[in-house]
Amino acid sequence: MQAYELDSPEHLRAHLAEGRLLYQPLPDAQGALHWQALGRDEAPPFVAPREPPAFSAKAFFFAEREALFRYERGQFIPLLPEVRPQVLFGLQACDLTAVAYQDRFFAEDPHYQARRAATLLVGIDCQQSCLHGFCATMDSGPDVRPPTADLILCPLERNWLLLVTSVRGEQALHGLQLPAAAQGWEHRRAATALRIAAAQGEQAEIAAGRAVLNAGALAGETWEALGLRCLGCSGCTSVCPTCSCFAPLAQTEPNGVVVQERVWDSCLYQGFQKEASGHNPSATPGQRVQRFWYHKFGEDFRQRFGRDGCVGCGRCDAVCPGGIGVHQVMKRIARP
Repeated sequence: MQAYELDSPEHLRAHLAEGRLLYQPLPDAQGALHWQALGRDEAPPFVAPREPPAFSAKAFFFAEREALFRYERGQFIPLLPEVRPQVLFGLQACDLTAVAYQDRFFAEDPHYQARRAATLLVGIDCQQSCLHGFCATMDSGPDVRPPTADLILCPLERNWLLLVTSVRGEQALHGLQLPAAAQGWEHRRAATALRIAAAQGEQAEIAAGRAVLNAGALAGETWEALGLRCLGCSGCTSVCPTCSCFAPLAQTEPNGVVVQERVWDSCLYQGFQKEASGHNPSATPGQRVQRFWYHKFGEDFRQRFGRDGCVGCGRCDAVCPGGIGVHQVMKRIARP
């Protein structure tokens, strides 16, 4: 891993934007961060985000709605997306961990992989704990894990540290002359991560809730009580950076051609698992809530994907109108 000193992230951003679309979290009129494209002549000052954007980066790779193939004259014709080189500038550690999780889930999906191969990931180390975050407990932050990004920005006292963590990142810096970083940056970076982890606290209810969940010791009544507070709005699954449920949707055109699409779906919808026979394995709200949290903390998924499905971003806490985000649910599970 190479380390350089950087006078300003704007300098790096302008260099990476040459020949690429560039997206960065920017505030809207209410101050909420959203991923937005920066035009060639746009150069707002880069400010290290205090909170993650309202939505993660998953829509850049797993589209909310897209055509997969068309059936015409007895033939299936793949409809791969048209992609352009792009940069996601300013990804936080939790969202980068989620991208790595999705990389494994969609490892054989040509639509996801086409977008992913065209994307340069520029991460940024967090400098303080966000409101609902517990990334240190989930081993997904607050410092960016090198395998998850191509380049990593680390704010320092007077300038910035730039870490190059992949061949793609090294190639992207071609033509940009940067001085080598001074010795000791590893200790400063580690100290910042320890400080933020301490600020997040032990998060004992997360570990305790996960253990109880995987022990299979929870009565159905506990899940049904939680289910009564679920409105089935899909807010949590929409903002969760690792959720990947989708539904098939066939569209018939006037000429008889059938286009097969997929659209984002949610396991918290009443009919998500309903079978053609009429049987519904998750007919009650409690069963659906239980299924969702097993996907986030279940040991079977951890073994399959190498980590928990939750990356500790806390977005579900922020958006759930029923008050059953991750912290509330884990507390209830830990003390049934």
